[in-house]
Amino acid sequence: MPTPSLSDLTQALLTAATRAGAEAADALAVSGASLTVDIRRGALEQAERAEGTEIGLRVLIGRRQACVSASDTSAATIAALAERAVAMAREAPEDPTVGLADPSQLARDTDASALDLYDDAPEPAAAALEAEARAAESAALAARGITQVEASASWSRRQMHLAATNGFSAGYGRSSRSLSATAFCGEGTGMERDWAGEARTHAADMPDAAETGARAAERALARLGATKPPTGHFPVLFDERVAASLIGHLLSAINGTAIARGASWAKDLMGQPVLSPGLTLVEDPHRPRISSSRPFDAEGLPTARRVLVQDGVLQGWVLDLATGRKLGLPSTANASRGPSAPPSPSTTGIDLTQGTASREDLIAAMGTGLLVTSMIGSTINPTTGDYSRGAAGFWVEGGQIVRPVNECTIAGNLKDLLRRMTPANDARAHLSIRVPSLLVEGLTLAGA
Repeated sequence: MPTPSLSDLTQALLTAATRAGAEAADALAVSGASLTVDIRRGALEQAERAEGTEIGLRVLIGRRQACVSASDTSAATIAALAERAVAMAREAPEDPTVGLADPSQLARDTDASALDLYDDAPEPAAAALEAEARAAESAALAARGITQVEASASWSRRQMHLAATNGFSAGYGRSSRSLSATAFCGEGTGMERDWAGEARTHAADMPDAAETGARAAERALARLGATKPPTGHFPVLFDERVAASLIGHLLSAINGTAIARGASWAKDLMGQPVLSPGLTLVEDPHRPRISSSRPFDAEGLPTARRVLVQDGVLQGWVLDLATGRKLGLPSTANASRGPSAPPSPSTTGIDLTQGTASREDLIAAMGTGLLVTSMIGSTINPTTGDYSRGAAGFWVEGGQIVRPVNECTIAGNLKDLLRRMTPANDARAHLSIRVPSLLVEGLTLAGA
């Protein structure tokens, strides 16, 4: 018996839901395969391949909804899922904001081919991925002082199809290749480690594996002899590797879920400054060969480029249908979901204005302060914006890096620090969130 297509599976789920008594429903079917090879201490630690299909069904009865999912795609399971979902929906609390999109809102052009998200090259052999991981490992071990390396190479391919009783039915595929290396150096309490990694949608775009390994080694060795920085108020330069986390906090604050609950420090800032003057934050889900790009959202609405922050001023929230209804606003086509949960708002393809100065220029300009290259833990108050994170990196004096530092805490308030940022020009073009290194004046450091 031939394996049903993802489109056929979603249609079977909708048919079963209607028969079971659902007034409306949407269904998601996802299939994929992945291959991962891990190298540790010079030996092959793991080679793992996985593949499977998962189905999810959301049913609506009036203003009540329920979601169910399964990895078994048999007709009996689909029928049982639908009956269970309908029974759950009948017992669920009413929510006046739930509901499918009106057919007039649905995407008409659902072709994802222009986004070039799917690499149709053959699946790589495990031996080929092992060779990549070993090349990264060898390059890292070639650096004097590196004592151990862990390297991993992976490949994945995924297809999805979304359908609903409002008439929407479309899908697309994604692929991914990645490589990472973690290098260790030093001994005992003086041991340090750092990593480097690369990921692309297409294998042909991956950089040389040896470059990744060498970069991991260079970063680890630079951390040897780290000490605590002084305590006080200093400028902090967030390296490009970690700067996106600052923008991530802003994106969380303008997410419709937080705004609708009134649990965001940005809830009263629509039309007000949230970033430094001159900085613009754009969402563009149509960038080719970018892992998060998509032609439509998880509710079948057409995605489009939009400006979230213009010249520092907040322009709009991030909404799906439900959060938009709660706020009396239209959806911004930001719905995301998996098979087991209803839609919720999230962003894809974020770009922050780049500056004209290099990271080295900002280091020279900051005088004395902290260059942050890694962060651990966080205490973020989503209501007030109070910010505190553990950090490590390098101490800067006289505009020059003088020593590695660790075991320190950075503190401030997001409302203030986001409006005091100076961007560098080093954002990497292939990332789905393109944010350059960011210099922030006057943060509190707790170190020695």
